[in-house]
Amino acid sequence: MKVFKFGGASVQDIDKVKNVAGIIDGYADEQLMIIISAMGKTTNALEKVAEAFFTGNKEQALQLFTIVKQQHVNMAKYLLVTHYNPCYAQLTDFFTEVEWLLHDKPVREYDYYYDQIVCVGELLSTCIVSTYLNEVGITNKWLDIRDIVRTDNNFRDAAVNWKWTEEAVKREITFEDNNIYITQGFIGSTDDNESTTLGREGSDFSAAIFANILDAESQTIWKDVEGVMNADPKAFPEAVVLHELSFDEVIEMAYYGAQVIHPKTIKPLHNKGIPLHVKCFLDSSLPGTVITKKNIKNLPPIYVVKQKQVLVHLHSKDFSFVGDEPIIALYQIFKDIKIKPNLIQTGAVSLQLCVDDRQDKLEQLAAAASAIFDVQIEKGLELLSIRHYDDATTARLAEGKQIILQQKTLDTLQVLYRI
Repeated sequence: MKVFKFGGASVQDIDKVKNVAGIIDGYADEQLMIIISAMGKTTNALEKVAEAFFTGNKEQALQLFTIVKQQHVNMAKYLLVTHYNPCYAQLTDFFTEVEWLLHDKPVREYDYYYDQIVCVGELLSTCIVSTYLNEVGITNKWLDIRDIVRTDNNFRDAAVNWKWTEEAVKREITFEDNNIYITQGFIGSTDDNESTTLGREGSDFSAAIFANILDAESQTIWKDVEGVMNADPKAFPEAVVLHELSFDEVIEMAYYGAQVIHPKTIKPLHNKGIPLHVKCFLDSSLPGTVITKKNIKNLPPIYVVKQKQVLVHLHSKDFSFVGDEPIIALYQIFKDIKIKPNLIQTGAVSLQLCVDDRQDKLEQLAAAASAIFDVQIEKGLELLSIRHYDDATTARLAEGKQIILQQKTLDTLQVLYRI
């Protein structure tokens, strides 16, 4: 049994959906668990709906959601022939879930509404793709992952209840009457049947959950690149494909911000020794990248750029050392507001934190930390991380940048700079 995950780019238009059908048809004799993301930039569009709704602009939120609705109705209309009406009825149910919410007033935190709205993208895409596959003779069963993956209520970064989820997976996915199952990535639900998300780009992790529980032979992530590369090819044209990587290396890359694999994906696969393949959906004959427990040596420099970074300067109010108690208090703040620093540098009476520019989290961090420290914030920064750095690569990538913070270990160099 194999697990496949198709990202949003692989199903962003009619031709891409047909291409996905061709790839799946090549494995027609195998048992497949398939996870599919929201189409194209749908998640980004739904995030704008959530923002408009939460800031009180109900009319704009409904207008933005109408655009999302029409895009999916058009996709179904042009892609489907014999099964359009049943598919449209299911799509309408999902539309209604969101529209009922958008007619209310927000009374809970933003992250809750984010999850209720954004989760619909995966439901819409899988409904259409599953229906199309059945229409062209690739028999499959569609599942609502919210009935299978149970999580806590930490909205936008929910933790999986593995015991409950494992029982549901084994109950719902037997391969007795069906060889192919289609479901969503990125989402789950609480004990109260409220939708949750597992973190941005969390569909890779969703696939790994199924791979682990079903003891899959392998997991394959189908992307619009040839494989895992040593840099983002859109920003660095000289980037090269890394055909073999270790789990350790990939989780380090993900930790520093590489978008190719969601950081939570690795542990479920590593625990059972399940190889992870990254292949190109534009040309499935390409070898791609295989990720295993094997240690891979002599890797080239690998570099990751995180944009929209903020440097938070924290200074002791009375010039006392920032030793144990202030550090413990600071980490408790991180836990309470669910923020993860990308870089920390400690001095005698001061600390500097590099975090993602999320206004809601920044305001909470500054307010909580101001009880202990004087707080200053600098925005508009970028963070460059280089694994397996060498002098030539470091000099080339740092050229012309106004560096304000730098950290170095034997394996990794991090540079925070002004744009």
